[in-house]
Amino acid sequence: MKYTLFREQQLYVDVENAWAFFSSPYNLAKITPQDMGFTVLSTQNQGEIYEGMLIDYTVSPLFGIPLRWTTKITQVNPLVSFTDFQLKGPYKYWHHFHEFIPNEQGVLMRDTVEYELPFGILGDIAHRVLVKQKLAQIFNYRHQILEGLFSKT
Repeated sequence: MKYTLFREQQLYVDVENAWAFFSSPYNLAKITPQDMGFTVLSTQNQGEIYEGMLIDYTVSPLFGIPLRWTTKITQVNPLVSFTDFQLKGPYKYWHHFHEFIPNEQGVLMRDTVEYELPFGILGDIAHRVLVKQKLAQIFNYRHQILEGLFSKT
């Protein structure tokens, strides 16, 4: 079964600075809880993302077991949106759309993640028991960190 996670957050920064932060895969580790063991392995291009870019990570989402995760940037509209799609990793399906909407206060950032777990009904049970809450914790953590980085001054 496919699930959707939707989050939005007001960032008190202009869209150029928001884009510069989020379009670098290396900043993802800064907004991911340390217990996830998230590490970007790719070193070929440390600049801004581009369509077709492949990014390799290790992540330990459960029980400290490290997993390889490869995503591909499938869509980029500079200063507006980008999409990453899992090619290899812990999910059967992962499609993450990032959107940046300028407003009077700065920029409204939206995340829409569509995902599916492997293992059929066992994956659905794991989602209800563990994964849904774990994803909520990760995105709650991101919200807190981003509040600190891009708060009103």
